[in-house]
Amino acid sequence: MRPAIIHPTATVDPQAQIGDNTRVWHWTQIREDVVIGSESIIGKGCYFDAGVRVGSRVKIQSNVSIFRGVTIEDGVFVGPHACFTNDKTPRAINPDGTLKGLDDWTVTPTLVKYGASIGANATIVCGVTIGRFAMVAAGSVVTRDVPDYGLVMGNPARLAGYVCPCGARLPGGPTRQTEARTCPACGRVTVIEGNS
Repeated sequence: MRPAIIHPTATVDPQAQIGDNTRVWHWTQIREDVVIGSESIIGKGCYFDAGVRVGSRVKIQSNVSIFRGVTIEDGVFVGPHACFTNDKTPRAINPDGTLKGLDDWTVTPTLVKYGASIGANATIVCGVTIGRFAMVAAGSVVTRDVPDYGLVMGNPARLAGYVCPCGARLPGGPTRQTEARTCPACGRVTVIEGNS
C-alpha cells in the first residue's frame, strides 16, 4: 500500500495517525490524537476534533464536522455538511461568566457502526449509537439510537423502515418482531431485530 496522500492545504497535527492509502483533501483540519484507518477518503473542508477515531475504507464528504468523542467504524459513509455534536448542554461560559475550559464540560460519546451511511446535512446529537448498515436520511436530526439496518428520517429522526447492506430499502416498515426480509434489488436476506 502507498502512504496517505495529504493535500498541501490540509492541516494535520503531527500526533495524528493517518493510515496507508487514505486521501485527505483541501482545507481539512485533523487535530492531535486523531486516528484514521487505511483506504479512507476525507473530503474538502472537514474538521476532526482531538481524539476522534475513524476506521478504514470510510468516505467522509466535504465540510463534515466531527467533534471529540466520536468513533466511526470501518466502511461508513458520511455525506456533505453532516455534523456530530459532543455536548448535551453546551454553554460558552460558566454561571459566573468565566469562559468555559476543557474541564468545565463533559464529552458525551457517539458511535457509528460498520457500514452505516449518514446523509447530507444530517446532525447527529451526541450520545447515540448508529447501528451496522443503518441509513440516516439527508437533513435528519438523530437524537436516539438507530438499530442495525434501520432507516431513519426527519427532525427528530424516526425509524421509517430498514435497508439492505447494498443500500436498497427493504420491504415493510418498522417491526417489533425479528424478521427475515429479502432485498428487492440484490436478493440478499437480512435478519431484522424487532424494536419495542
